[in-house]
Parts: sequence; C-alpha cells; structure tokens
Amino acid sequence: MAQEVSQINVRGVNIPVVFEKESSLPLVSVQLVVKNAGSMEDGSNAGIAKFTAGMLGEGTKEMGATAFAEALEFRAISLGAHAGVETLVFEVSALKEQFSYGVEMLHKLMKSPNFSKESFEKIKRLTLGMLSSKESDFDYIANLNLQKLIFENTPFAHAYSGDAKSIKALKLKDVEHFYKERLNLENLIIVAGGDIELEELKKLLMPLLLDMSHGKVKNLPYFDANKNAKELIIDKESEQAYIYFGAPFYMKSGDVEAYKAKVASFILGESGFGSRLMEEIRVKRGLAYSSYSRTSIGKSHSSFTGHLQTKNENLDEAKKIVAAEIKRFVEEGVSAEELAQAKRFLLGSEPLRNETLSQRLSRAFFEYYNGYELGHSKKQLEKIEALSLEELNQFIKKHDEITALSFSIVTKRDKK
Repeated sequence: MAQEVSQINVRGVNIPVVFEKESSLPLVSVQLVVKNAGSMEDGSNAGIAKFTAGMLGEGTKEMGATAFAEALEFRAISLGAHAGVETLVFEVSALKEQFSYGVEMLHKLMKSPNFSKESFEKIKRLTLGMLSSKESDFDYIANLNLQKLIFENTPFAHAYSGDAKSIKALKLKDVEHFYKERLNLENLIIVAGGDIELEELKKLLMPLLLDMSHGKVKNLPYFDANKNAKELIIDKESEQAYIYFGAPFYMKSGDVEAYKAKVASFILGESGFGSRLMEEIRVKRGLAYSSYSRTSIGKSHSSFTGHLQTKNENLDEAKKIVAAEIKRFVEEGVSAEELAQAKRFLLGSEPLRNETLSQRLSRAFFEYYNGYELGHSKKQLEKIEALSLEELNQFIKKHDEITALSFSIVTKRDKK
C-alpha cells in the first residue's frame, strides 16, 4: 500500500499524480482535482462554482441526464463532480473491469457537458428551492452570517451556493465561461488508486488529458479572519438561540506547529464530550445539549469557530461563558490529564482514520496539496506523542487572537 507522487506530461505540462496501488479489492478510483475553481472563485456570480458542478451532474449534451446516468448505473460506476472552496473535483470509481468505460464516460462529460438551456433552468429551479428551504434553517443562517462577519470583504463572505438574487441573475453563458476558463492542464492534480498499475492508469487517462486546454497558473490568495470583534443578531420565531462564534487564528497551512494546534483544538472544543466548552456549558450548567469549536488551517484562509444552541432566555449567559472559557483557556492552558487524554484519543484512533483506500488517498492529497511530503501525517503523530505540557501551554498562550470573538446569533427577541 505504498503511496507515491508521479507525473504525467501532457503537451509540455507536468501534471502531478498522487497514487496508491491497492489490490485487496477489484476496485479503481480516480479524481481530477482542478485548483482555483471552487467557491472562492465565484467573484460577482455568487454560487457559480457549485452551480457549475450541479450542471455537470446532468450528463452530456449528446446523451442527456437520464441516458448518461442509466449507462453508468448498469455498470455500477460512480461518476460525479463537486465544488469545494478552492477546487472543482471530478471523480470516477468502478470495478476494475468497468473502470476504462468509466474513464471514457468522464472524458465525454468533460468534453461535452450538458450545458443546455433545459438543464440550466432545471439546476436553477433546484438551487432556488434549496435556498428557499434554508430560510428556515437557523443553523445555516447563523453560520453564514458568521462567515460574513469574520471574513468581511473576502471571497468567503458569501454563501457558497449563492443566494436567490445571485442565482436568479446567473446566465448560462456565465457558467460556460466559468467552466472553460478554469478547466485546464496547468491547474490539474490527479489522485488515484486501487487495483491498477500506475502506467496503465496514465495510458487510460491520456486521451482525456490531451483534449484539455492550456490555461494560466494562478496563485491562491490568503485571508485572515477579522480581528475586530463584531456581533449580529437576527430575530426569528425560534424556541432556541443559535449561537455561532469565530475569531482569527494566525496559522497558515504548512506551519511547523500545526500539530500543537490540533491538540489544543481537540481539548478546547473539537472532541465533543470531555472538551472544555462541553464541560462548562452542558455538564456544569446544563445550558446546551452540545457545544463545539474548531480551528481551521487552510491554504486560502484560517479561523477559529464554534457553535451551540441554548434557550432564548439563556443567550446572554451562554455567550459570557463561551468568551470567559476561551479567555481562561488561553491564559491558564490545559492540565496534564487533559493532554494525556488528548494524546490517547488522537494516537489511538489513528487506525480508524486510515482504514480505507478513500481515506488514505484523501490524506495523501491533503499532504501533497499543502506542500508536505507523503507520510507527513504520521510524523505529526510522533510529534504529538512527544509534546510536553509546557510546550503546549506556551503555544496556547501565544494564540490569544482567538479571544477576539465575533458572534452571529439567531434568536427570538423579547418584544416586551
């Protein structure tokens, strides 16, 4: 199950291939990851990346959605596309004997997607329907408003599915332009594995790759979260107060201290039961069923965020406890027992995060994409095992920016 990073040269462009041979099951999968093609590239057309991915689910112009889906289903082939924040991903997985057909169908889809007026109107209706249902999803509203607060004036301050106004204004030519402009050899990474030899995989992919155009390599910009604490309260007919909070976290992808952040985040709020926030808010005071927080460290942005629900009348108290506990966490650090518990879980649960080919390939891609060598995650675990209490608490104290909390809240206000 050795992993490797290879290359495939297509018309002068060296495209990286992250690969793992795995023959225990007769399955093969491949992902074509297009950089700089996710939601942060939406620009003035909020939601266009996810909309484009939706249209790619409508088959080819020649076959249409139904015939395309039936041909795949008959051979038990999974084929689809989805847009993340930074990337657009095409994915095919199939039994080994059907994999070449799956790649042929992916080739047809990428070359001639069903960007018809009918498909465009269908995806627009579905998207607007989904957005309409979100109007009563108070978690969604609170989370979206938090992103607008802490990432104001950045590409992350909009809903990744867009909003009713942006989707209604979207034109088919916008989708066609977005797709054509971003799908190119220079921004491609291939992630593949299964019961296939690497050279055979490259040979199967070559016709598809030769049909792709050249493009410009774009550097991914980076944005810190807003350090100015803000608050936004939305009044809704809700029996609960939905409290989302966030702050900057000054750490970029590739930081040598990232493993310390993982341990600190686990203890503060990421571990669920047993975490600091859960202990203070649920166990000691019974203010909420659950409370979570996490640090997100990415190539394009980083932040500290969290959330909980409580009764409307407990809103102010819950907010104060969250702010006070995070401040205490920074100032006093963690105990030896908390560090020991975190180590036991993070080290002990590692095999569960590495069981399947999909999990291993996802990790290998993460390591490559973020500029690490393959096997970086294992080295991080070794550092976690050796981490001392003093080192961890020094690290936590250094990151007092997480106390600059912004709050996004949905609640039913007292009309009296």
